[in-house]
Amino acid sequence: MSTVTPTTRIGTPRNGSAKTRRVVRFIGVRVLLALVTLWLLSMIVFAGGQLLPGDVGRAILGPLADARAVAALNHQLGVDRPLLTQYSSWISHFLRGDMGASYAFRAPVAPFIAGALWNSAKLGALAFGVVVPLGIAGGVYAALHAGRWIDRLISIGGLTATVVPEFVSSIVLILIFGVWLQWLPIEATAPAGAGILTQLEHLILPVLPLVFVFFGYIARMARAGTVEALDADYTRTAILKGLPQRVVILRHVLRNALLPTITVAATQLGYMIGGLVVVETLFHYQGIGSLIYNAARAKDFPMLEAGVLTIGVIYTAANLIADALYVVLNPRLRTADSSGDSP
Repeated sequence: MSTVTPTTRIGTPRNGSAKTRRVVRFIGVRVLLALVTLWLLSMIVFAGGQLLPGDVGRAILGPLADARAVAALNHQLGVDRPLLTQYSSWISHFLRGDMGASYAFRAPVAPFIAGALWNSAKLGALAFGVVVPLGIAGGVYAALHAGRWIDRLISIGGLTATVVPEFVSSIVLILIFGVWLQWLPIEATAPAGAGILTQLEHLILPVLPLVFVFFGYIARMARAGTVEALDADYTRTAILKGLPQRVVILRHVLRNALLPTITVAATQLGYMIGGLVVVETLFHYQGIGSLIYNAARAKDFPMLEAGVLTIGVIYTAANLIADALYVVLNPRLRTADSSGDSP
C-alpha cells in the first residue's frame, strides 16, 4: 500500500524572511551611516564657523565700537567660552529643536530658517518637477534613436548645459529675457499678495539654470538605462512573443531602465533645496542659500550653523529616500534567493 506524501513549498517563507532581513539590514546600515554623517557635518560646520575671520562683537557693534563694549558683548553671547563647551551647548539645543538666537537680528533662528526653507522648497520643487520628466523623456528618446543625430544632439547639448556654471547661465538668461527682450522679471521674489501665476512668472528665470544643470545628468542616466534594457533578454523575449513595440517599451523597458534614474533624481532633491546660493543671490530670492550666505558675511554663527545643518538633514533624508526607492523598486530583490547577499 503506497502512501502519498503531501507536497509542500519548502523554502518560500524562509526566502521571504531572508529578503526582509536583508532589506531591513540594508536600510538600517544606511540610517546609521546617515547619523554618523550628520554628526561629522555638525562638527565641520561648527569648526568652519569658528574659523571665519573677524570678531562677532565687532561685526555687530561696528568697527568704531569700544573694545570693552565688544568684549562685553562677546561674553554675553558666549562666544568667548571654550570651543568644546560652545559646541556641546549648540548641538544639544539643536537636537531639542532649539536653533538658538540670531546675533544679527536678536531673534530666534528657527522662524528665519523655516521661511527661507519654504521659499527654497518652492523654487526647488518647481525645478524638480520640470527637469525630471524632461530629462527622462529626453534620455529615453535618445536611447530609442541611438546613433542618430537626435541622440547626439540631446547627449552633447545636455552635457554642455551641465558643465556651464549656474552663475554664467543665470547672467545670460537675465540679459536676454530680462534686459533685452523684457519678457520675464529678473527678480524671483514676487510682490506681496501676488497670485500663483505671478509667483510662477517670477520663478521662471531662476528655475532655468537649475534645469540646465540637471537635465544632462538625468538624461544620460535615463539613456544608459534604456539602452541596457533594450539589449536585455527579457526585451528580446517580449519582442519574439509578438508584443507591440509600445507595450514592450512601457511594460518591460522603462520599468527596468528608469530605476537608477529615479534613485539618482531623488538624491538631487537635496541639492535643489540647499545648493541654491548662486541662483538665489543673483535673482534676489530670500531662500535658504541666500540666508546662509548673508549669515556668513555677518558672522551670524547661529544662523549659519543652523542653516547648513538643516540642509545636511534634508540632503541625508533625500539619500535615504533614494535608497528606500531602490530597495522597493529593484525587481532583483523580489526574485533573489536566500543566499544572504545584500541588496
